[in-house]
Amino acid sequence: MGEIRKAGVIGAGVMGSGIAAHLANAGLHVVLLDVEAATAASAVAKQVKSGGFMDAAFAERVVTGSVSDDMLLLSDADLIIEAVAERLDVKQGLYARIESVRKPGSIVSSNTSTIPLSALVDGLPEGFAADFLVTHFFNPPRTMPLLELVAGPRTRREALETIRDFGDRDLGKSVVVCRDTPGFIANRIGNYWMAAAVNEAIALGLDVEVADAAISKPFGIPKTGIFGLMDLVGIDLMSMVLRSLHGALPPSDPMQDYPVEPALLARMIGEKRLGRKSGAGFVRLSADRKSREVTDLVTGEYRPQKKVDSDALDATKGDARALMEHDGAAGRYAAAVMEKALAYAARITPEIADGPDAVDTAMRGGYGWAKGPFELIDQLGAGWLVARLEKRGVPVPDFLAKAAAAGGFYAIENGARSCLLPDGTRRKVAQADGVITLAAVQLASKAVEDWGAARLWDLGDGIACFEIRSKMNTFGAPVLDALEATLARVQQGFKGLVIGSDAPLFSAGADIRVFLETVETSGPAAFGASIDRGHRLFKAVKYAPFPVVGAAAGLAFGGGCELLLHCRAIQAHAELTIGLVEPRIGVVPGWGGCKEMLLRFAEGHASAKGPVAPALAAFGVIAPGKVSTSAFEARRLGFLRPTDGITMNRARLLADAKAKALALAEGYVPPAPPSLTLSGPSGASALRNVLETEATAGRLTAHDRVVGEALVTVLTGGPDADPVRPVGEDAVTALERAAFIALLGEPATLERIRHMLATGKPLRN
Repeated sequence: MGEIRKAGVIGAGVMGSGIAAHLANAGLHVVLLDVEAATAASAVAKQVKSGGFMDAAFAERVVTGSVSDDMLLLSDADLIIEAVAERLDVKQGLYARIESVRKPGSIVSSNTSTIPLSALVDGLPEGFAADFLVTHFFNPPRTMPLLELVAGPRTRREALETIRDFGDRDLGKSVVVCRDTPGFIANRIGNYWMAAAVNEAIALGLDVEVADAAISKPFGIPKTGIFGLMDLVGIDLMSMVLRSLHGALPPSDPMQDYPVEPALLARMIGEKRLGRKSGAGFVRLSADRKSREVTDLVTGEYRPQKKVDSDALDATKGDARALMEHDGAAGRYAAAVMEKALAYAARITPEIADGPDAVDTAMRGGYGWAKGPFELIDQLGAGWLVARLEKRGVPVPDFLAKAAAAGGFYAIENGARSCLLPDGTRRKVAQADGVITLAAVQLASKAVEDWGAARLWDLGDGIACFEIRSKMNTFGAPVLDALEATLARVQQGFKGLVIGSDAPLFSAGADIRVFLETVETSGPAAFGASIDRGHRLFKAVKYAPFPVVGAAAGLAFGGGCELLLHCRAIQAHAELTIGLVEPRIGVVPGWGGCKEMLLRFAEGHASAKGPVAPALAAFGVIAPGKVSTSAFEARRLGFLRPTDGITMNRARLLADAKAKALALAEGYVPPAPPSLTLSGPSGASALRNVLETEATAGRLTAHDRVVGEALVTVLTGGPDADPVRPVGEDAVTALERAAFIALLGEPATLERIRHMLATGKPLRN
């Protein structure tokens, strides 16, 4: 396969500039061109502001220019992506210009979502067609997992495989190869679902709030529901896509059952009520901007937003099948929409995809569904759905009938998942090379140990995996018990340990409800035993006779961050959100976080030498509770070392962490205990200057000052610290312990903890 090192993007709209930003995230040199160079430059600036780059510095990897003057910048590009207006004549005219400057063998692709590949390459040179395919990203390109690929009969196999691998490993995408059919996979099914959801809600005269609630959580669909999604996508764009699909699909396709623009949508488009981009759609802020208003689906006028009022939703409590069977308005609505959408997916899959697994992957990655259509059908029961369709007089697709006879679309065979194909045969659901999931491990084997709150798995090759299973993966006594048992068990037959899971987050840290209960029943000092245990266990992780690698994904806050800081190495997903957020609830990091950040900055993250600089750097990260927005930012903040790895594709994280553990295991020697030089009074003075500056600027509350002062003592050693006499780690953890317990005795800290438990948000007091 070829290697992609430099890429060009033509078209600096929201999608084109977002694609360029994500290519830069992957480490590529990128050229972004538009009609005017200034347009491209402005688009890069907007991507920096909107978070399209994983680190703002990555914008420097993007060179901008104009199509008229700078096409030669693409002459050495390995990949050129066209992201211009959805007009065939415009695209083909641009392809001729690309062909005149590109190097032989470079790959050219279109981000089209509405024009068939066959039309795009019609009449173009054979060599161009051989290097051409569709790369359909979803918006925003950085965060939406799906990448749909379409290759034509003339596309080189190597070109397809190169982009498939590049999209997977470098861009971190769930790559689905689609057939060259209208809307490909996700938008074909997704737009039918949206059309059904909008039109059925209007027909029933439902409240927007009820429709969104009925069509979201019970089915594992994002809480935006349908009308929130319409506002997010843009009501005019939805109309444009539907119009394109109507024109491309035969009259017999059920998509044609719904109008391109129902009267209400036509009115909203005419009134420029287009969704979030125009400031008003199905939802808008009130005139005083203090509350929300929603569109009444009967009158088309705005009214105050209200709480969801539905007997069906109240009675069925999130059970999708029970909701669809309920005779209330929300139940009838959910049944009408989901029965039709699931039947449509079963009807068209033989035409658009190689199997149900591709469709499910596309809908999970492109629309954020927790389960794809066929996984939902299996959850509801294929036979049950067939009976429902027959009762409604809706034709039952052959593929669905076969699934009902076979007991579902998916099955477990010989420790692996298989899926039913349209011809009635089954095949194993393939897992890409280099991917490890605990779900797959669980199908093929039993846990080495199962403590309920955590499990230990054998990943093969002598590497074990510790999986936390508590709510939000928080640390309570059962998880700490399991971690302690794991450290002993791994020494019996394993040579390395990975801490991680398939869960969307690593750990939210210690269970703060325990903080509150302990203080309220026994006083702050009673929490000392928990602090001591955490210090002891995390220290055991750090000095274990085998390498421990943290597979960090999602969020890692507080104690979760501290556990990672004690691992021998971290393999982080690129979208890692990590931070020592304890000050937000009125305490300091209590399980070695302060000590580990001091050590990291002393190792070279601080720009200046001496004990004050590491303390200042650590204070600048911990005191405000800074949190990374990516693994790259986490590295800049000091949470990751330069030697820690970053994985772009979440599905590959455990495998990459295992590989790192194996590499470290050969001849492994635990690290030697370090010494720390604490800066004492001179360092404390420097840190207090920072506090004073922040307070003067109005950025600190009264309790922020209290927490800040406690942190100053921990990071500098207090008034008795001697900068010329290094101390061991335990000296700093003792300071952490004292500060933590003292702060737990502060009424303002308890107010913060109670507020966080009640609202999920920090209290500024």
